[in-house]
Amino acid sequence: MTDAAVLSVVDVLVDLLEPTTLVRILLDALSKSALYVLIASGLSLIFGLMGVLNFAHGSLTMLGAYLGGAVMVALVSGSTSEPVQLLLFFVAIAATFAALTLLGGAVEMTLIRPIYDREPLFQILLTFGLVLVLDELARIAVELYGLQPRSDWQAALGTAPGFLSSRYTVAGVTTRGLYLFEVLIGALVVAAIWAFLTRTRYGLYIRSGSEDSEMTRALGIDVRRTFTVVFGLGSGLAGLAGVVLMWDPRFGASVPLSVETLLVAFVVVIIGGLGSFRGTVVAAGVVGLTDALMTWLFINHVDFAGLPEMVTFLVLVAVLIVRPQGFYGIAEVGGH
Repeated sequence: MTDAAVLSVVDVLVDLLEPTTLVRILLDALSKSALYVLIASGLSLIFGLMGVLNFAHGSLTMLGAYLGGAVMVALVSGSTSEPVQLLLFFVAIAATFAALTLLGGAVEMTLIRPIYDREPLFQILLTFGLVLVLDELARIAVELYGLQPRSDWQAALGTAPGFLSSRYTVAGVTTRGLYLFEVLIGALVVAAIWAFLTRTRYGLYIRSGSEDSEMTRALGIDVRRTFTVVFGLGSGLAGLAGVVLMWDPRFGASVPLSVETLLVAFVVVIIGGLGSFRGTVVAAGVVGLTDALMTWLFINHVDFAGLPEMVTFLVLVAVLIVRPQGFYGIAEVGGH
């Protein structure tokens, strides 16, 4: 390594160790980690409890962004106060979650259930075909309403309250109020999923059905209905993530959001370990921190726009080499 290269590395390290730099990276990492756990939680739930690898997860997230945006655009006007805008956002979340939960339940009953006893390849091909159908329907719909499928829906972005669009100072670093709000939403969703799976009777039914469906049936529990509920909830969580992304300027509602979020979801779930919700939460933190650190490095020192994505996939490869099952992966998941 040349003297110039050594000096360059030293400069980067000195800049990185500045307290304000560390805080800036940490805040960015928390925001991205919250988004990543929102994006991946539904996929992790469905695969972890059912063993179904749902390739349509990204398309459901994209539909959630458009549905949530449609609710906000329809209900928010120039005279709507900021507290009411925030209240309507939660109305949009509830409506989108309910709609996609029903859609997911219908998909499980009509399309997924008949092929449970077949090879996993059938599930992959079926859900991939569903991706093509949903993405094309979304493209047709948004073009019909005069929207550009590949561009962020600006009208939906504009429904965010001013206090979330404003910047605030945290430990000497300015950040968007929206990013702090995303951290809060992510924490609430993780807590809600954990409480549902571990502290409710129906969560017990779900976990027992995934571990030993035959014994669960013998106890009088309708396992088929349980799996329908799981697939519906996973789809609803994908839609919830889409509503949150609809306001984020780094994402926004667009048809390509389908592929973008699907890749993120798979990276997080694979690193965390297929079948482990705890692994998904930890992996979201790792991926979020990696992304934030590499984004800072690109903005300040390295002239390569693809650096965050490249390093994230390198982390994925390294985990697969060192620990193929992921951080908390288990040998076998799901059961029908």
